[in-house]
Amino acid sequence: MCNIGQKAVMVSLSRRLGQAGRPCVLIVMGVSGCGKSTLAQLMAERMGWPLVEGDDLHPANNIARMSNGIPLTDEDRAPWLDRIAAQVAAWKEAGQCGIITCSSLKRHYRERIGSGSTDVCFVYLKGSREDIAPRLAQRTGHFMPVAMLDSQFATLEEPDMEEEVVMALDVNAAQDLLAEQACAHLASLPG
Repeated sequence: MCNIGQKAVMVSLSRRLGQAGRPCVLIVMGVSGCGKSTLAQLMAERMGWPLVEGDDLHPANNIARMSNGIPLTDEDRAPWLDRIAAQVAAWKEAGQCGIITCSSLKRHYRERIGSGSTDVCFVYLKGSREDIAPRLAQRTGHFMPVAMLDSQFATLEEPDMEEEVVMALDVNAAQDLLAEQACAHLASLPG
């Protein structure tokens, strides 16, 4: 835990991230409404990295399903995950860095996106339903209804802090402080 003024910001690095060193692709992950887009934007601005909003890569039928309160199946998510994985691969092949937002709720989704590479770090915005539901209820202009939050938590397999390349952040901290601390921790890794 790092103390900044009166705020305590919780940042946890997985064992594997500590061993791997500085990643070149970040996937900002977590359930809908946790603040992925805001955090990713703040980090992209600080780091000077390009940002891709993962929701923009969803096929139209996925957006229609979610807009109607119908949870996606693994089959529904497959083409979306493949598009995200293709962006990750393109950046890596070009020797570029970048940030993508993606819920990445299951471990096998994360494996599909990152292909097991230690150059890909999942930045997990961790919080409870009670932490996130009020935020989701206040959000406007997004296709994901509040009613879908329970299905998101039911699907969520939290990242393994031993085996996966992960930075976990406390969703209750201010976004600007989270971005500052996340970037500082990343910069401190050997690279």
